[in-house]
Amino acid sequence: MKIASQKLDTSNLTANDAALLRCKTALELKDKGDYEGAQTAMLPLWQGVAEHPEIQGLHVSVAAEVLLCVGILTGWIGSKNQIQGAQETAKNLITESITYFESVGDLMKIAAARTEIAYCYWRNGELNEARTMLREALSKLTTEGNTRARALLKLTTVECSAGQYHKALKILTDNATLFKRLPNNATKGVYHSEMAIILRNLAKSEKRDEYLRRAIVEFEKADHEFKRARNVVFRADVKNNIGLILFNLSRFNEAHKYISEARRLSVTFKDKARTAQFDESAAQVLIAQGKLKEAEATARKAVSAREKSGHYCMMAEALITQGIALARSRRKDRAQLIFQRAIEVACRVNAFSTAGLAALTLIEEIDPLSPATLNAAYRQAREWLANTQGQEIRIRLGDAAGKLAAGVQVELSSEEATEILLTRPCALQDKVLKYEKALIKQALAQSNGRITHAASLLSMKYQALIYAIEARHPDLLKERSPVHRRRAKRFKK
Repeated sequence: MKIASQKLDTSNLTANDAALLRCKTALELKDKGDYEGAQTAMLPLWQGVAEHPEIQGLHVSVAAEVLLCVGILTGWIGSKNQIQGAQETAKNLITESITYFESVGDLMKIAAARTEIAYCYWRNGELNEARTMLREALSKLTTEGNTRARALLKLTTVECSAGQYHKALKILTDNATLFKRLPNNATKGVYHSEMAIILRNLAKSEKRDEYLRRAIVEFEKADHEFKRARNVVFRADVKNNIGLILFNLSRFNEAHKYISEARRLSVTFKDKARTAQFDESAAQVLIAQGKLKEAEATARKAVSAREKSGHYCMMAEALITQGIALARSRRKDRAQLIFQRAIEVACRVNAFSTAGLAALTLIEEIDPLSPATLNAAYRQAREWLANTQGQEIRIRLGDAAGKLAAGVQVELSSEEATEILLTRPCALQDKVLKYEKALIKQALAQSNGRITHAASLLSMKYQALIYAIEARHPDLLKERSPVHRRRAKRFKK
């Protein structure tokens, strides 16, 4: 969706000044959700995602800004449009910009660039890597301003994805003065929106309605800031989240109204990742209403979209929702496979709190479970959720423990329990996996190990083939050709 963009007049500017103006304009348009306009602003320096920007002849510091800008845009546009390999391309571009910033000793820009790489890691579900990089960057970003504020918001997002809501809340409350002083409406809107999301999650886990009331106030503040920033994309997020609060209050018809409006907006600006997010929200409301068939179909659609885009942490969350709909439809065997798939996907990207929720939900929704699976699920749910705060989780774990109390249980190691949960005891499934492995191995042999060509032979998406190899057939990794990183171009000061 092209929201607003103007043709830049750079006729009276030097090449360096024109490049800096293009970067500034592009990032401003990105903050408004106008990704098409942002790409247009970068012409002719950059022709689009998967293309390297033209930086020859630019001053080193300006070339660094161009690379950083293009890396940021590649990450956002790649996520929005589900472009295969876009996050890796974005990381390579931003890493190249860091090389340039290092040559001129710009430590603040280096730290800022690292926060953007961290966000690429987060989009791929690599939470530990994202958290570590953000904390390192923040140790350098000591000056209060928009750059530090954005890094803090990214860290908050990572902690929320890991279920660490009190940590996320502390980050925002400790830095409230910084966000209040910011002149950037979009960043202030994100601050209020993140605050509201945290409060909503805490209200759910701690059964405190005052958090919901505070969340509504924060969302209203966010909507006000996004209106001023003319950011339709983020306003759609706000509508979805208000819908979720209404869902928590059992006001289902109103919830559907807000979520449907959020989905409508996401379709108009062609953001498939957000559309999937709103579909999962709708599925949760449908489950509460008892409309299970419709809920399962909606959740399944969200799972598919998130798998294609590589959002594996959020894919696992959608799988949990799908599993609940299936279990309550009395399709227990299918539901168990879906919950175990959620555990597998979450573990693959180190989202262990999500894996723990999947294991806990498996215990709650599937009855009876085999003694081995029940024991393994409780063992791992207890371990993976050990650092997750909230009274609701403690109560749910206590209830799950009650299911183990009737008989004597064999104590399992973490490795044994995980193996049970990741193993699908189904002869047909074993045969399918064996056949899939043989086909992939043959395709890799025919393409000399080149993943792109092998995916084409198999009529698969590149990202889907990578996932299949890494998640289900890791012994085939040696059959693929080595991954080559783009080397930074030499430059002159």
